Amino acid sequence: MNGRVLVAGIGNVFLGDDGFGVETVRALAEHPLPDGVEVVDFGVRGVHLAYQLLDGYDTLVLVDATARGGAPGTLYLIEVDGGAGTGTGAGPAGAGEPPPPALDGHQMSPDTVLALLDTLCAGTGATPPRRTLVLGCEPAAVEEGIGLSAPVTAAVPEAVRTALDLIHGRPHDATDRPRPEPSGLAAN
Repeated sequence: MNGRVLVAGIGNVFLGDDGFGVETVRALAEHPLPDGVEVVDFGVRGVHLAYQLLDGYDTLVLVDATARGGAPGTLYLIEVDGGAGTGTGAGPAGAGEPPPPALDGHQMSPDTVLALLDTLCAGTGATPPRRTLVLGCEPAAVEEGIGLSAPVTAAVPEAVRTALDLIHGRPHDATDRPRPEPSGLAAN
């Protein structure tokens, strides 16, 4: 990857496997990283993530639990269409545009954060990241409780390797690594 990169771990460590993103970026931060790459644990602070993105990044990698129907522990690498935001803009309600996202900083899904970023960029003239990827893991359980399930815990080292491959521009082996797939974000 070229340019500034933000690898953002998101999720709630008090909801079991929802803490996947947080645990993965903690492990990733132990590795030497090139200049221009930031690894940050945002947890449930989606508003902070949106505001940090105003600092200007070429690439955003969101690391999060991502329910897509696979077996628990399955990793996904999803390229979000259209860069960081949803492309809906921030027009006033009733003018053919959806209203700005609700700002509940502890309940913001990745797609809500990216919609908020569109709103903030429109108001400040900032540019959202050119490329947005989601490095997700299929959760087994997201009920109250601290700690990841066994399959999600086992997926963390592979997620770190995938993130390092992305950061260093190394190709993925299609036999055992996820490949980018175009898709929008689903709330998890």
